Amino acid sequence: MAQEVSSISRVGTSEPFDLQLAREQISFHKTQFKFGFNPDIDDTLETVWAQGGLYSYLSAATVLKISSSSTADTSAGTGARTVTISGLDANYDEISETITLNGQTAVNSTLSYLRINRMVVRSAGTGGQNAGVIYAGTGTVTTGVPANKYATIAIGDNQTLMALWTVPRGYTAYLTQTDVTLATTQNNKYCTCSLVVRPYGEVFQVKDRFVKAESTTTLTYSVPLKIAEKSDIEYRAIGDSVGADIAISAGFEIIYIENRPYPE
Repeated sequence: MAQEVSSISRVGTSEPFDLQLAREQISFHKTQFKFGFNPDIDDTLETVWAQGGLYSYLSAATVLKISSSSTADTSAGTGARTVTISGLDANYDEISETITLNGQTAVNSTLSYLRINRMVVRSAGTGGQNAGVIYAGTGTVTTGVPANKYATIAIGDNQTLMALWTVPRGYTAYLTQTDVTLATTQNNKYCTCSLVVRPYGEVFQVKDRFVKAESTTTLTYSVPLKIAEKSDIEYRAIGDSVGADIAISAGFEIIYIENRPYPE
């Protein structure tokens, strides 16, 4: 792969800060765009993630079982073959590994995870995508489905859709933008969407809220929301009635900066 050229800002001219971030040319800075989807929100509070229901966090770093609901998601199958897991370890430090799938038979992760931030299919057979739902979980696995689910990739998505993320140890996050879209085939239905943050050792607190009928909202924070290390960030939603049948997508953009003494 060709080497990326140097930033023009290094030769006396200017380049947008956001572009330099994306090019990884700003020391001690990282970026994260987290987005999720929930196909059916009714009158019970749920996390915006493909699995549905309210997300349950791991209480201790744990070896995970990676499996699929389809036998085609295996090392020589037509579906997904390998998947990368990214998350945090017991110290809240970023970790990642790639697992070779074995269909409905669970494969243990090599590392132990306290948080899972994302899973991505890296290779697949002739189908070009995951044939079944891919899970990262714990407990008994039945036909590829673990008892406790901490990340799922819906059929054909090739990556998790989870509107949640945890700030790594040693970093402070700055949330710069959120996006919420919802739709329903039902008339006169609406949804309450909440951006919530749980600082380390505390409880979830509402940081922003949208009450919406069918629409899309993009909100840029002129002063980014500052979020401390080890904090959990999540989008949650609830519909106005049993038959609301609301599909929702939500996401947020973050810059997270290493905590360092200044000046350098």
